[in-house]
Amino acid sequence: MIQEILIFNNHGKPRLSKFSQPYSEDTQQQIIRETFLLVSKRDENVCNFLEGGLLIGGSDNKLIYRHYATLYFVFCVDSSESELGILDLIQAGLAGAPACAVSAAKNMNLPEIPRNINTGDISIKSAKPALF
Repeated sequence: MIQEILIFNNHGKPRLSKFSQPYSEDTQQQIIRETFLLVSKRDENVCNFLEGGLLIGGSDNKLIYRHYATLYFVFCVDSSESELGILDLIQAGLAGAPACAVSAAKNMNLPEIPRNINTGDISIKSAKPALF
């Protein structure tokens, strides 16, 4: 079972945090800090699985993470979850995001962009924008 989903930047600032159990705000911040310290000090060439920190269950839970550009995507799961399955989930979610964003932008109901604007003395012609 997925216990927590954390996304934070290279400096440990959380961008998203979802917890399966209700924690106080202080405890959530401590979990994020502890997870950031565990994950950020690892080399790029080591595996993306490690035991969870003390605050999230220690060796009973696993941290599975990916580091893309300036963001860490971390899932804390119990021992019943597949590490490779969670890595695929992270990668599939990130690979599909740009395609979804482009599709949503194309399907937006935006008003027509004016091509020529005439205001008496002034005539402005705009170039056709290359959106997609």
